[in-house]
Amino acid sequence: MKSRLQSISALSAALAVAVASLGGCWADADTPVFTLSSPDLASGTFATEFILNGFGCTGGNISPELRWANVPSGTKSLALQLYDPDAPSGSGFWHWAVYDIPPDTTGLARGVGNNAALLPAGAFGGNTDFLDTGATGVNGNYGGPCPPAGDPPHRYIFTLYAVAVDKLEVAGGVPKTGTAGLYGFVLNKGIGANLLGKASFTAMYGR
Repeated sequence: MKSRLQSISALSAALAVAVASLGGCWADADTPVFTLSSPDLASGTFATEFILNGFGCTGGNISPELRWANVPSGTKSLALQLYDPDAPSGSGFWHWAVYDIPPDTTGLARGVGNNAALLPAGAFGGNTDFLDTGATGVNGNYGGPCPPAGDPPHRYIFTLYAVAVDKLEVAGGVPKTGTAGLYGFVLNKGIGANLLGKASFTAMYGR
């Protein structure tokens, strides 16, 4: 009899754990997914108008339109970075960065990355690896793909971060002129639990 009661108790406990686990799954399923996309890059690659105009490439260097949805609750600002991990530099190549984007924005229109005055109020363009070469007009603007001729297509990773801080540079203790790599560290590690979520997609380009 005692053995039977122990078996029933064990079964009840197992059922309770299973129900709790399912409840957690249902809760996760009800949470909208934070997404980032671009209608200009829906094909998965870059058209000529979005390619760099410089360093041997002759594109339009227009920043593509970006759209996002389901920004996590509690977000106080957003940060965008565009990175090519396949660049033969030993450390990849940063093509675009925008920080302190207001949390109620739902995207960036085509061409916004080419003129700081077009960015959402309060946002600023961060340093990229083009620096002051003039290839992007001024440092902080979008710089399109231009991989070495003959390379396999490179990956260009767009990542949008949702953070629970108003001013990323203040929270991270870094200057506005900090490198994209430094800001990447702040976003992924430095601000800890203030990183609420991130969304990304990858487009390819080779020549």
